[in-house]
Amino acid sequence: MSKVLDNIKGHFKNKLNGELLKTTVPEWKTDIYYKPVYSFAVESKIIELQTQGKTVEALVESIVNKALDPDGKPMFHKFDKVTLMNEADPQVLIRVATALNNATSEYKFEDVEKN
Repeated sequence: MSKVLDNIKGHFKNKLNGELLKTTVPEWKTDIYYKPVYSFAVESKIIELQTQGKTVEALVESIVNKALDPDGKPMFHKFDKVTLMNEADPQVLIRVATALNNATSEYKFEDVEKN
């Protein structure tokens, strides 16, 4: 393997293994932890849903895939997606997804309302 690829992998591994970030969700009486970066393997399903115009599903998918407990373990399972989509406050979901996506989310409330 080339030195450049070793450097690329080392850089990414350092970011993945770094300190978890935290967002507090008072409505849910919990803190959600998340990593500052995710691989394209994690992002691909979210991107796919977004490009299909399924903004709500993309938001929920990002929460299911990225929300962690304080130990860095997944907070949700894929089966929780239906509950989050149908039984959770959309405004809270948008706020949480935005935080988990490192506040660079392209989702806007108006886009979600359309779906």
